[in-house]
Amino acid sequence: MAKYVFSFRVPSDYKPHAGTTAEWQAWFGGLGSALVDVGNAVTGYASLGEVGGSDSRMVAYSVVSAEDLGCALALAKDCPVLRVGGGVEVGPVMEVAGS
Repeated sequence: MAKYVFSFRVPSDYKPHAGTTAEWQAWFGGLGSALVDVGNAVTGYASLGEVGGSDSRMVAYSVVSAEDLGCALALAKDCPVLRVGGGVEVGPVMEVAGS
């Protein structure tokens, strides 16, 4: 199994609502053993270069384990960020010897 990073992006004007935490907890719980590292929320945001356009921003990241990229994308398909007009960037983690 390979590891994949999920980078969660929301519209730049996004404001969390009252049920946001419960939605995320339920979704993370549904990932089961595929969730390797719940990651962290991002509390501030700045960027250099092109990183998805000025109309979105990163709000968090997580790491999951999946057979391949297609399986990792399938894990991301019900992510709460998608219901608010955001997206999930998915990419394989490159394992480096000695790290």
